[in-house]
Amino acid sequence: MLDRIKLERFTAFEQLSLKFSPGLNVFIGENGCGKTHLLKLVYAACDVSTGQKSFAEKLNRVFLPSGEQIGRLVKRRGASSKSNIEVIRTVQVDSQPKRLALRLTLSNHTKDAAKATESGARKSWREHPLTSVYIPVKDMMANAPGFRSLYNLRHIHFEEVYADIIDRAFLGTLKGPTDRDRRRLLEILQQSMEGKVISRNEEFFLKSPQGELEFTLLAEGIRKLGLLWVLIQNGTLLDGSVLLWDEPEANLNPKLMRTVVQILVELQRLGVQVFVTTHNYNLLKEFDLQLNTEDKALFHTLFRDEQRNVQVASFERYEDLQPNAIDDTLGQLADREIRQQMGELGQ
Repeated sequence: MLDRIKLERFTAFEQLSLKFSPGLNVFIGENGCGKTHLLKLVYAACDVSTGQKSFAEKLNRVFLPSGEQIGRLVKRRGASSKSNIEVIRTVQVDSQPKRLALRLTLSNHTKDAAKATESGARKSWREHPLTSVYIPVKDMMANAPGFRSLYNLRHIHFEEVYADIIDRAFLGTLKGPTDRDRRRLLEILQQSMEGKVISRNEEFFLKSPQGELEFTLLAEGIRKLGLLWVLIQNGTLLDGSVLLWDEPEANLNPKLMRTVVQILVELQRLGVQVFVTTHNYNLLKEFDLQLNTEDKALFHTLFRDEQRNVQVASFERYEDLQPNAIDDTLGQLADREIRQQMGELGQ
């Protein structure tokens, strides 16, 4: 479980200390406040626990700065600036909780990721692998055929999250019967999709009573549900795993948001730590309606202070969220509509 992140002069952030919920974490904020950057950073820290790359190398592949010069991720202040990153998580050792910290230090002059300084519990971090999934805004299921081999053989300008999500989708099914909780979630998704997902020759299809339809011919909202179905079905999203989803509402009909939120809320109840960014009021309201008092959830709002530095405030209840850029914009729209309808009387 991820506990906290601390940042100094990293991308949009001058300084940030943020505590996570062990269940659901929802991030809102205006464009450019660093929501996606936070998710990518957390994902990189999770992924290095299961792979061979260093933390700096994974950050470089996930963010893909120009020329792969990792120093470009440092928020510059003057001729020389240094960035410090710390990600803290809790693991179980001999049935007792133990906190681990992974740290990274780099300057804006650091060109090679190998020159960045990684410290903290580096060995222990990898001795306790943490399964994680990052779902980017852009759908990759329809582009899966041939993409993995191309990405591994050629230098193509794609952030590594796109290759990673295809790898997760192609994982084989776990041995043994599917447990009751996973079956229930799969059935919810199947009802919304009116079918289940199959793959053949690196191509995904939606199989229904009417036949098989390739993902390239499906609406992107259905593809999103299909990806969730695959990740639950192949056992990637199990107790103790981490799901990071950037703007799940993108290209999603409001009717399907209820299903998506239902699945995300149920996943956190089953022990999956969930991170979501959103700009959508309907999605936020679905979380507000579906969460109960026993759920572990935090709503994080990112905003700029008077000095234009990014700050964060966290709340357990959506209705307490302040500042709330989404609600503020909806209120302004309502005011404009009233003034338009009332004419001079609304001035």
